[in-house]
Amino acid sequence: MAVARRRIDVQEGKAALNAWLEGAPPPSGTPLARAVLATAVRYSLEELTARAPGNSVEVRVPPFGVTQCVEGPRHTRGTPPNVIECDAATWLEMVTGQLAWAEAVTAGRVAASGLRADLSALLPF
Repeated sequence: MAVARRRIDVQEGKAALNAWLEGAPPPSGTPLARAVLATAVRYSLEELTARAPGNSVEVRVPPFGVTQCVEGPRHTRGTPPNVIECDAATWLEMVTGQLAWAEAVTAGRVAASGLRADLSALLPF
């Protein structure tokens, strides 16, 4: 299975993730902060796809990005059967280990539907 080509340079992505960690959450309304947040989210979604290639789970972090990952049945039309959605801060907290998957789901910070919609084995990286 081919892995999607990265759009965010790995070094740039790691730098954005580190910048987010140092200043999380970024001040709202700051253009640079929004750009850093967007890059960190997109990089981490690409990293998730690289670590768990596939098309059976769709991960949505609006408005910054979406990816499909995890091996399994490929979804091609309509709403996917396995969908995970959360805001950017929640996503980055889970990616960096500041928030456990189970805690985020229990607190209602993550909407997860479908049998494969569980990233606990893949997070944090």
